[in-house]
Amino acid sequence: MRVGFIGLGSQGGPMARRIVEGGWELTLWARRAASVEPYADTAAKVASTPAELGAASDLVCLCVVGDDDVRQVLDGPDGVLAGMASGGLLAIHSTVHPDTCRAIAELAAQCGVSVIDAPVSGGGPAAAEGTLLVMAGGEEADVERARPVFATFADPVVHLGGLGSGQVTKILNNLLFSANLGSAVSTLDLGEALGVPRDRLCQVLARGSATSKAVNSISMFGGTLEGLAPIAGALLQKDVRHAAALADDASAPQGSVFTAADTALESMDHPR
Repeated sequence: MRVGFIGLGSQGGPMARRIVEGGWELTLWARRAASVEPYADTAAKVASTPAELGAASDLVCLCVVGDDDVRQVLDGPDGVLAGMASGGLLAIHSTVHPDTCRAIAELAAQCGVSVIDAPVSGGGPAAAEGTLLVMAGGEEADVERARPVFATFADPVVHLGGLGSGQVTKILNNLLFSANLGSAVSTLDLGEALGVPRDRLCQVLARGSATSKAVNSISMFGGTLEGLAPIAGALLQKDVRHAAALADDASAPQGSVFTAADTALESMDHPR
């Protein structure tokens, strides 16, 4: 299978390297030439447009930032779909609204191209180690077709159901992570008010029964969200908004998880 990859950021970059080093024929495209320079030591080819990448690929993986970014690289005369042949497969690793995936699937179907949503969790280090978590949604046959490629950078790859189910799951994952951040920072604020040094409470929470990825993340930045906000703030805000929209559409109760998530987002907007 010929693979195309767009989105060579801190997470997508290691994913692409694992693919080509796993022996798959890989084509890359990026807006900036500097983004593809690190792959000069690999067998990866570089396309001049997304359409050229689409024409050279049976499977195209997208790991750009958000909904608009996904649409921009797919649509138009120079977009990926303009180049892909019928029978191709598109994997959306970006975290986007499930409706975005469904709209793209309708557009891609006109070209005979199938779509799966396959958002990831774990970050660049996990991608480099081949241990990313992939949350896949779509037809089982399509997910299985892409699985050998995903296996170069991910373990496990979990098929969650129909198209969009991977995005719903990733959004819920990020909602809970945001809520955990909010609960952790509230606990640290309370501890400080009660006379417990913030850094020492961080040390205890990171080793005690209350530990979590959120606590460990906050501990790395001195017990506040100030350092984390530039890295993840905007992305978590986007995903919490998506979660709220999904809950509203389903007439589902939002519950305390949103209250805690809002605490984290507020702290990121107004750091200590």
